[in-house]
Amino acid sequence: MKKIAATLLVAIALAGCKFNDAGKPKLPILGNRDAVSKTVNGKQVTDTIYHTIPDFKFVNQYGDTITQNSLKGDIYVADFFFTTCPSICPIMHRNMLKVYSEFKNVPDFKIISHTIDPKHDTVAVLKKYADKLGISGNNWWLLQGDKDKTYNISQDYLVKRPGPDAKQVFVHDGYFVLVDKQKRIRGMYDGTSEKEVSAMIADIKTLRAEVNTEIAQ
Repeated sequence: MKKIAATLLVAIALAGCKFNDAGKPKLPILGNRDAVSKTVNGKQVTDTIYHTIPDFKFVNQYGDTITQNSLKGDIYVADFFFTTCPSICPIMHRNMLKVYSEFKNVPDFKIISHTIDPKHDTVAVLKKYADKLGISGNNWWLLQGDKDKTYNISQDYLVKRPGPDAKQVFVHDGYFVLVDKQKRIRGMYDGTSEKEVSAMIADIKTLRAEVNTEIAQ
């Protein structure tokens, strides 16, 4: 985790304060990146390969199968929670409701919340939780699936891998992760902080305004 955090900080430092050709701010691209040399039209060029979220397959609160293809063409925010969480999850999802309200009528934006307790959080439990939150439609999916696959993909989102805790059943770090249409991470925010969630809402608008999301690094 320390290695991931260090890499993330380096990426933020290197990629921060970018602007497009029109002088408008661009969000950084977070995570590891690799330089790959290739031949284009007889010339040797160097291309940058960014960290991206891999393919996945989970089920939402309606029982529908959700994959990366379900998010094709969308900007989305991901987080990790469990419905019986006694500590940070209620705060996180109270804040996420502000995001949902702001963008619920935007067709290319979604929220996905992965349960880290799939044994308890069945599809029926997630639907009941969604109803209690007051969310409907297909802008916010609560996802349930194989526990190991959920825990593994948490690391692709650069957040703390969930673990057992005697008092809380599970521990997790409560980050909201902003992902662009190319499945690259563009921001990470403390989901328990109203200030950071407000910043994320502003960043979502910035990201949606990007005409060309391929940023020269």
